[in-house]
Amino acid sequence: MNSVRAYCQRSIHNGSLFAVLAALGFSLKAVFVKLAYAASTVDAVTLLAMRMGLSLPLFAWLLWFSRSASNAPLNLGDGLRVLLLGMLGYYLASLFDFYGLQYISAGLERLILFTYPTLVLIFQAIALRERPTLRTLAAMGVCYFGLGIAFVHDLSVAGLGSQVIVGSAWVFASAVTYALYYCGTGMMLKRMSSMRLAGLAGCASSLMVLGHYALVGDTTQLLQLPSVVWLHAGLMALVSTVLPIYWVSLAIQRMGATHTAAVGNLGPVLTLLASWALLSEEISVYQLIGLAFVLLGVSRLKPGQKTAPATNAPADTLTAPNSGR
Repeated sequence: MNSVRAYCQRSIHNGSLFAVLAALGFSLKAVFVKLAYAASTVDAVTLLAMRMGLSLPLFAWLLWFSRSASNAPLNLGDGLRVLLLGMLGYYLASLFDFYGLQYISAGLERLILFTYPTLVLIFQAIALRERPTLRTLAAMGVCYFGLGIAFVHDLSVAGLGSQVIVGSAWVFASAVTYALYYCGTGMMLKRMSSMRLAGLAGCASSLMVLGHYALVGDTTQLLQLPSVVWLHAGLMALVSTVLPIYWVSLAIQRMGATHTAAVGNLGPVLTLLASWALLSEEISVYQLIGLAFVLLGVSRLKPGQKTAPATNAPADTLTAPNSGR
């Protein structure tokens, strides 16, 4: 008993426990979405509006919690950049991801989203006019080879071929959007803390999503949805949105971004296990092989090579840069 208590205390002190909890929280997002879809006829925009509406006061709490941090005053340019980051990373990326989860499994969704560090490398190479190293290109090739194995297997499932293509395209669009968001965060992190940026961009995104829903959604449907859908939306807001952001901040504070990112590699594994346990999704040999290649490829994209931390997401994408996913 004493050894267990000592281990837990060490895990809290060095931040590893918070990093694992964050990876688990972000990984459960896709599971909550799939459970909500199974519980009732609810569309992606409505479900996302529920999630972001419930997250809004929590993002506001992040702003209040970070008020004592040393942050420079925001000017008009900073405000516009925050709005752009909120639109890319928290609004569009989440919306595309929710669309994709209507068609594909949670396990395949996580594998596709997990390719976003390679996209960051590509965008940075274009912007900085730098040629990726052979090691980087090889790592990217391994990553996409593994994704191809899992994708082709899901595509071969009888009667689901076109759905897999559509769903995968939406999720890949989510990964692209999040990668663009990630590339634009460096300047803002020089002016404010990651928690403050998460709160600002999260509040902006929540208002965008709610505005989108007010224009195209049916607000009367909210009162007709069963309580279990609201439960899943609430769990997404708390367990898979705001708490992981806080946990990642604690982890980075204790163990640094590099080690926190390494723990984040557990994301696809945790998603596969959670989708198997909670959604009864079959874990095939092809998915395991593809997962192994994706993890190997992303693990070779070291943070020192100008990659983003390979953690969990888009749309489970509701966290600040360098603070997990």
